[in-house]
Amino acid sequence: LFIDLDRFKNVNESLGHPVGDALLVALTQRLSQHVRIEDTLGRLGGDEFLLLMEHPERPEDAAGVAQTLLRLLGEPFSLPGAPEIYMGASIGISLYPEDGQSATDLIKHAEVALYQAKAEGRGTFRFHNASLTKTAREHLDLEARLHRALANGEFVLYYQPQFETLGGRLIGCEALVRWLSPTNGLIPPDSFIPLAEESGLIVPLGEWALRTACAQAKEWMSAGLPALTLGVNLSARQLRQPDLVERVAAILAQTGLPPAKLKLELTESMIMGQGEQAPDLLRSLKALGLGLSIDDFGTGYSSLARLKHLPIDELKIDRDFVRDIPRDHNDMEIAATIIAMARNLTLRVSAEGVETQAQLDFLARQALRHAYRAGMGRALP
Repeated sequence: LFIDLDRFKNVNESLGHPVGDALLVALTQRLSQHVRIEDTLGRLGGDEFLLLMEHPERPEDAAGVAQTLLRLLGEPFSLPGAPEIYMGASIGISLYPEDGQSATDLIKHAEVALYQAKAEGRGTFRFHNASLTKTAREHLDLEARLHRALANGEFVLYYQPQFETLGGRLIGCEALVRWLSPTNGLIPPDSFIPLAEESGLIVPLGEWALRTACAQAKEWMSAGLPALTLGVNLSARQLRQPDLVERVAAILAQTGLPPAKLKLELTESMIMGQGEQAPDLLRSLKALGLGLSIDDFGTGYSSLARLKHLPIDELKIDRDFVRDIPRDHNDMEIAATIIAMARNLTLRVSAEGVETQAQLDFLARQALRHAYRAGMGRALP
């Protein structure tokens, strides 16, 4: 990040070079307190600084740092013997290796981006790649809107019903987060969930969804409605919380929902990402008395040998394997295989995205077939 102070020359000319030097020291101290330990902040010369960021995960990380630096520099400086000074800046950003293989090239291209930031009004940042500037700004804007949306109560839950394959009895529902923006209307989850996950906002959002859904299920029970099993998705970041089990237990206690009526849904990749800690974590959650479901089964990379050791209750067939039934023979075989495997492991099975009678008929035949093989009088839901 190539940082250049805006109109620093005016400070030297109007207040004198000693004040200008003191200002450079003050702003360097301010910036140094807000960079990561692994990053390097240095003065290139005059009023120009460089910040070397080590291994940012995405361009938006550099943009976020740039915004933070601009905000810090925009706050007033109080120096002895001088009036309050306001000092803005412009920042140019280059990325390795896209914008250069050497330090010289990276600095040169960051400086080109800096000139673009100055030409467009100062007090802003630009990437050497113009399209990245646009993308980063959109991400930062959306992230800010997400924070406001959570604070303003703009998120709502939709409840997707779950039925028995045979008989059609309503047995549960899955809570799905939606963003109801006062300006843009209903925003689909694929437009904000990935960014919420990247930014960490998914943790408070996921906890809000769990608490709200559990309170709603308890209200349904108190109103005399059937005691449905409530499915709620956990995010990867939630799963990494060291106090996740305690948080879930607290929500169940606060809302009064019986643990047996809650089913937490996790993806294969999330579970595998926990490594050797996954079985212990899942067993701790199970000890609360709730159910566990593997969502989007078949799309991840879980080992079947490992799967049988996990304390799960249900496999969910991903909608990608249901959508083209009965047109796609491969999808039919995959769905049938998952059902057979789940029955052999004494797990329940649910299928997502069942929207046609032909899809339902196929799944019902599979359920009935395995129910009779097990010597049971009815199929699993």
